[in-house]
This record gives sequence, structure tokens and C-alpha cells, in this order.
Amino acid sequence: MTAARILVIDDEAPIRRFLRVALESDGHSVLEAATAREGLLAAARETPAMLILDLGLPDADGLSVLRDLRGWSAMPVLILSVRSDEAGKVAALDAGAQDYVVKPFSVKELLARVRSLLRDRNPTEAVPAVIDAGDLRIDAALHHVTQAGTALHLTRREFDMLWMLASNSGRLVTQSMILSTLWGPAHVEDSQYLRVFIRQLRAKLGDDASNPRYIVTEPGVGYRFIAGNDASLGDG
Repeated sequence: MTAARILVIDDEAPIRRFLRVALESDGHSVLEAATAREGLLAAARETPAMLILDLGLPDADGLSVLRDLRGWSAMPVLILSVRSDEAGKVAALDAGAQDYVVKPFSVKELLARVRSLLRDRNPTEAVPAVIDAGDLRIDAALHHVTQAGTALHLTRREFDMLWMLASNSGRLVTQSMILSTLWGPAHVEDSQYLRVFIRQLRAKLGDDASNPRYIVTEPGVGYRFIAGNDASLGDG
């Protein structure tokens, strides 16, 4: 089958190394993250084909990561956890996971489940490495943005914000999802700070909140990226 880029979020380095060897032996490439914040950021920035997620993370429970992810992505998620109780499995599946494997696990079984999830994924969910939105060109690999051929000088976090919105073009990305991913779970209530940050990003894009070309505000809820002139008015 076609090789895929797979994100592994697990705080145990030996498990990550073990999974990398197993997945790479099956032809896949692997991204690693040890915390919820690192993992959500990698999911937004790198757009992997699927996620293998541990529930016991140092900065947040894996279920909260899954719920946040489901606010803006439909990528397949396989839970890999020591928790074997039925209630825990049901909670993870109800939160949006497609499969659940209990540690310790069989490598052959894990790889078979990965292949099954990759076969079943919706190909329309794939996000290209470069996004063209009108005169805006966003290159994920180079972390580079141009507008009408002119380079825009964005900070790393500004780029991450823009990529997160643009890779979910047309979809609402909630304030809590942005704050949790880019600043960490402790900042999910910092909506005023986010509004200031969005204004700074809009200023660099030459985007007018009252007549947006790129970023539409959904008041009190979040933001939506557009690539044309079909926006409703926003105030953020």
C-alpha cells in the first residue's frame, strides 16, 4: 500500500523509537511528539495521514487531545494505551478514535490495524504541502509565505496560525483549539490575547476584518479561513 506520514504522540521515548522502527519497516515515515501541545502543533503544521495517540501524556489527557483534534481534523486516530478497561475504550471511541490497541501489543497486529485505517481514510482529507489561496502561497515544508510573489515575514507562531487556518479552509477553527495547540492547554481562556494576535497576522496579510479576504471571525467562537470573497463580516 502507499506509504504514509504517521504522527506518534507518546511520552515514552522507548515506545516512540519502537514504533518508528516498526512503522518505517512497513514503508511509512514517522513524526514524534512527547506532549499534547507538541502533538497538536505537529498535527496542525505537518498534516500527517494518521495519528497514534497515547492517553497518558504529561501535560494533558489523551482524550482531551482527541476532542481538540476532532474540532478541525478527521484524520484516523489509533489509541495506544495501557488502559484496558471497557469504559476507557468506549470513551476514546466515542471521542472520535477509530481503533484502540492495549499495551503491550503485537507489532504485526498494530501494523495491520494501521494499514486498515489508512485504507479507510477519506482521501479528500489530505492536505497538500503547499496551499494556494488567491494571491497567497503557503509552503509548509519551507515555512514560507508569499503574497503576489512577495515574501511575507511571519514569525514561527504566525506561520503556524496561518497554516492551521488555511489547511482547514472553509471550516470553523475554534478559539480553544487555536489556543490549546499554539500556546498550550493552560491558555485556552486567553481569547483576548488571541484577538490581538489575529489582528497582527491580519496586518501582515493586509486583511481587513470588516471585509476579509482570508480570515473571517465567527464572533465568540473562532475563525474561518477563506480563499475568495464569500466571507461574512467579522469583528476580530
